[in-house]
Amino acid sequence: MEISPNTVPYNSPVHILETRTNSHARKDQLSSSHSQGEQEEIAKLRARDKEVRAHEHAHSAAAGGLAKGGATFTYERGPDGRQYAVGGEVSIDTSPIAGDPEATIRKAQQIRAAALAPADPSSQDRAVAASTAALEAQARQELAKEKEEAKKESSEAPSSLSRPRIDLFV
Repeated sequence: MEISPNTVPYNSPVHILETRTNSHARKDQLSSSHSQGEQEEIAKLRARDKEVRAHEHAHSAAAGGLAKGGATFTYERGPDGRQYAVGGEVSIDTSPIAGDPEATIRKAQQIRAAALAPADPSSQDRAVAASTAALEAQARQELAKEKEEAKKESSEAPSSLSRPRIDLFV
């Protein structure tokens, strides 16, 4: 094998770039075998796939540890035989944190942020965000009740300053 200035190692960035460029050229050649209508449908499916994946990624990133695994997608097969994501969801733990209303409030706020994270939240996303308001309100009530009980207990407990003082002299 003769090495010329145009020879590029197999794993070099240039080779990878050339491979990607060649694969895009092959895709363009394949797409020319589809009718104009099919090409338009493929373009729409590609755009939808990109949008869906970005949408679900936004949910997943904002949910952090509350996400139960990664995003799941529903697919549609295009005229080119490829699968394109046309819908998706990220499952998020929305249960309250037992015995810790402050943590539940923080969790509800994170869930709301995750639901509204995409640039264009869906109606389902808005519904999830609204339902977190109820979770947060319930946790705030529980927290207020705990604080009231603690205040009541501290006012009922005799303090050393309010006790009657008896001095004994012998």
